[in-house]
Amino acid sequence: MASFDRRDLGLLLLRLGAGGVLAAHGTQKLFGWFGGGGISGTGEFMESVGYEPGKESAVAAGLAETGGGTLLALGLATPAAGAAAAGAMAGASAVHVPNGFFNQSGGYEYAASLGLTAAGLAVSGPGRLSLDHALGHAADRGWMVPAALAGTAATTLAVVGMRNKRLRRQREGEQGELFDEGGIPYGV
Repeated sequence: MASFDRRDLGLLLLRLGAGGVLAAHGTQKLFGWFGGGGISGTGEFMESVGYEPGKESAVAAGLAETGGGTLLALGLATPAAGAAAAGAMAGASAVHVPNGFFNQSGGYEYAASLGLTAAGLAVSGPGRLSLDHALGHAADRGWMVPAALAGTAATTLAVVGMRNKRLRRQREGEQGELFDEGGIPYGV
């Protein structure tokens, strides 16, 4: 019988806590559980904050959160699970950045905390109280950590970058006319 230490117990608690929260959060998007909007409602929200197409964005975020969270909680495919969840939370953080850091003001505190925890678990590994350990770490090899994090980072940067570009174009299009038809500035 294997001996477990407090590090293994600590990693189990982190995985269960963060993974469970992420999985629940994702099921709000995918299935409308726990008061969520489901794919349709979340898709509308995603489009309103610049992620288009909305329904596809809702599915991608929901799968990354539900799948990544569930796998983190189980300690299975930990590098990929942590990276997927971290990427989804980076995308969520981008939405909340204009509101500052603290969650009480609508800031990115909550999403960043979940994302950093998921990334930390991807890097540290799941511990011995995990399915990865029980299966001989077949889906938790050392090379998988940088590969999963790099792939997720590239994808997240591209998606958030397209969103930001889309929002800039919308803001530029919202600017009112500065001059009337005769070339005279408004307000003069």
